[in-house]
Amino acid sequence: MNYNAVKTFILDQLDKNLSEQLSYHGKHHTLDVLQVAEELCQLEGINDEESLILVKTAALFHDAGFTVAYTNHEENGCQLAQEKLPHYGYSSDQINRICGMIMATKIPQSPQTHLEAIICDADLDYLGRNDFYDIGATLFKELKAHQILEDEKKWNQIQVNFLKSHTFHTYTNIKRRHPVKAQYLAELEALVATY
Repeated sequence: MNYNAVKTFILDQLDKNLSEQLSYHGKHHTLDVLQVAEELCQLEGINDEESLILVKTAALFHDAGFTVAYTNHEENGCQLAQEKLPHYGYSSDQINRICGMIMATKIPQSPQTHLEAIICDADLDYLGRNDFYDIGATLFKELKAHQILEDEKKWNQIQVNFLKSHTFHTYTNIKRRHPVKAQYLAELEALVATY
């Protein structure tokens, strides 16, 4: 597996083909997920080389489907992985595992393996971080640009429902992110109660 070549390829694709309207799902988000996925692998005790490469590759491809269309981006990302990764020495079994990780990030998240749990938690890590409101604002802006939402009241109600239904899957993020996420949920519930 030539991971470094894959990373160069996919980051170039994101630079060239992502819409400027993707204020949340931009290249910066992919790089954030990649960094957190690597961190979680270390904290969760994943240290075999193959698993690390598969997680990092899944992180790079998890939103690459946005280069194709705004909808069904997980399926499109898998298709892209299936088309491109054989050229970089990935086996069909490895690609299937990568696609499993990509598809696990589809909301509602449904990880079946430890590696899928890691990629899911990396994808939504910000829910329990101190940049929650800043990152949330970029998602609101993106949803407005795609005419999915138009007002902040509706957005805050959606955030409350999302935070209520979301769970972290790794021991690491349950411990380090869940308490902060619960605090944001309480703050947003108090705000929504004023509407």
